Amino acid sequence: MKVAVFNTKSYDRTFLTAANVGGKHDLVFFEPHLTMETSVLAAGFPAVCAFVNDCLDGKTLGAIAEKGVRLLALRSAGFNHLDLAAASDLGLTLLRVPAYSPYAVAEHAVAMMLSLNRKIHRAYNRVREGNFALDGLLGFDLYSKTVGIVGTGRIGAITAQILQGFGCRLLGYDVFQNPDCLALGMEYVALPELFAASDIVSLHCPLIPETYHLIGAEAIEQMKPGMMLINSW
Repeated sequence: MKVAVFNTKSYDRTFLTAANVGGKHDLVFFEPHLTMETSVLAAGFPAVCAFVNDCLDGKTLGAIAEKGVRLLALRSAGFNHLDLAAASDLGLTLLRVPAYSPYAVAEHAVAMMLSLNRKIHRAYNRVREGNFALDGLLGFDLYSKTVGIVGTGRIGAITAQILQGFGCRLLGYDVFQNPDCLALGMEYVALPELFAASDIVSLHCPLIPETYHLIGAEAIEQMKPGMMLINSW
């Protein structure tokens, strides 16, 4: 199948080419984002591969459908940027990534916690300038701190597992309680209680209507002063 791959970087080309074993598909890589203006590039392609920050509104979908596109493959797990109703009306077949490596996302979330806590980004810049002062770089021990995890699916559960190794107290919020998280000693609580008790809150839920604007003025008012909010989703 001939596929127009939009919004590509060098690593996209490397890994997609390697995955295209035997050249089963004819992949044509385009650097521009997919938008209404760039949809002309999709002419003659039965399939388009797009990323999470491409424009997939009704107008753009209609434009690529007019040019012969019948299949849209997303290089993302999330699909909130896609007009599902328009895609259905146009008869487009949709594909998406079922999940990224949950370990990679969870480990990155914890890496952000450590970087923010220990001010690694600021310390790095100071050392480059020959400044080894510790003023303003003090953090805190993660041991015994309370971490609230919002969304305890695969990524949230692995994040909890890593944080248990630091000796953290784990609070969780989800519509379903994950047995793996319960086995780690996680306590499921209401969202306001999680916000009020947590030294760190880590978000691991998809962007859907129920989670839209999950963090707003009301939620922030419930949080501890100086707490840490991690948004890796």
